[in-house]
Amino acid sequence: MDSSARDAQPVRSSGMRPFFVVWAGQACSLLGSQLVQFALIWWLTANTGSATVLAMASLVGLLPQIVGGPFAGALVDRWNRRLVLIVADGAIALATALLALLYGLGVVQVWHIYALLFLRAAGGAFHWPAMQASTTLMVPKQHLARVAGMNQTLSGLAFILIPPLGALALQVLPVQGILAIDVATALLAISALLFVSIPQPVRQVSTEARPSVLADLREGFRFVWGWKGLVLFAAMGTLINLLGRATASLIPILVTQHLGGGALEFGLLQSAVGVGAILGGVTLGIWGGFKRRMVTSMLALALDGIGILIVGLSPRGAFALAAGVILLIGFLETLAMGINGAIGQAIIPPEMQGRVFALLMTMSQIATPLGLAIAGPVSDALGVQFWWLLTGITLTTVSVAALFVPDIMHLEDHAQPVAAEG
Repeated sequence: MDSSARDAQPVRSSGMRPFFVVWAGQACSLLGSQLVQFALIWWLTANTGSATVLAMASLVGLLPQIVGGPFAGALVDRWNRRLVLIVADGAIALATALLALLYGLGVVQVWHIYALLFLRAAGGAFHWPAMQASTTLMVPKQHLARVAGMNQTLSGLAFILIPPLGALALQVLPVQGILAIDVATALLAISALLFVSIPQPVRQVSTEARPSVLADLREGFRFVWGWKGLVLFAAMGTLINLLGRATASLIPILVTQHLGGGALEFGLLQSAVGVGAILGGVTLGIWGGFKRRMVTSMLALALDGIGILIVGLSPRGAFALAAGVILLIGFLETLAMGINGAIGQAIIPPEMQGRVFALLMTMSQIATPLGLAIAGPVSDALGVQFWWLLTGITLTTVSVAALFVPDIMHLEDHAQPVAAEG
C-alpha cells in the first residue's frame, strides 16, 4: 500500500494510540533539538563573546517563519502531512549530521552554525503546521485542549531540564557528540511516523485544474481576513508578541539592575517559568478549560498582565516576590497558549489548517523584531520597569476588553466537524 493510500484511511479503532506513538517520537526529537540549540548558543557565546553574533543567531532562526511560513503552510495543505513530517525531521537530522562532521574535522565556522539554525527553522516552518493539522484529525475535539496541555508540559520540562543537561553534556562530550544525540532523537521520531497512519482531511473533488500554491495562499489570506473575529484575535496575538517577547528578553536586565541579582538569580527565574509551565500544562491536561474555551484564554491573559504589572511595581531587591509572580506568569501563559492552539484546531477547516496556522504564526511573529528594537532604547531611557508596566497594563486592558467583544468570544461557535478521508 502506498503512503497516500495508507494515510487516507480513517482513524483506527485503537483510539488515540497512534497519536501517542507519534507524539512520543516528536517529544524525543524536541528534547534533542533543544539540547543542540543550547549547545550551539553557548558555543557561540564562549567562542565569540559577541552580542551581535548572538542577535544574528536569533534573527536567522526567526526569518524562515516570518518570510516563508505562509508558503510552507500552503504546501502542507497540499501534501501528505505524514510525509512532510518525515522529510522535515530527516532534513534537519541530515544538516545536523553535516555540522557534526565539520566539528569533528575541526573546520567549523560561525556561518556554518548560522546555516544550520536557518535550516532548522525552515524545517520547523513546515513541521509545526503539519503536526498541528495532523493532531486535529488524530485527536477527538473534546481532548484537543488536554493534548495542548501535554505539549505545554513538555515545553516546561525542556525549559527546566535542558540548561543543566546541556551544561553537563558540554562537560563530558564534544559538540559533535551532542549533535549526534539530536540526530538519534530525530531518527526515533521518523521511525514512529513510519509505522503510524495519519489521516488526511477530506478534500472537495473537482474536475477543474488544481489551483496553484499562490492561489491556495490567497485563499488562506481571504479565510482569515474575511473572519472579523479571527482577525481581531490575530491582532491580539501580534500586540502580545510586540510587547511580551521584548519583556521576556529584558529579564536579565531586570535581575541585575532592579532585583540586585546575578547569573544564579537569572537561572532561578528561568526555572520558575519552567515550573509554572509544567503546572499549567498539567492543569490544562486534566481540566481542559471552561466549556467556552475563549473565556479561559482571556481570563488567563488578563491575570498574566496583572502578574507582569506586579513585577514592574515590585520594590527594588524583591527577588522572592518577583520569582513567585514569574512562576504564576509561566502557569497562566501556558494555559492561554494551550487553549488558543486548541481553539484554532477546532474552528479552522482541516484542509486549510496548514496555511492558516502558518499565516497566523507569521502575523504574530512579525512584530517581534520591532518590539525588541523599541524595548532596548525605551528601557535604557526610562528604566526596565517601565516596559514591564506598559506590557502588563496593555495585556490586562486588551484581554478584559476582549471578554466583551462577541466576535472574539464566539469564535468557537464557528467550529466545523472534522472528517478524514476514507
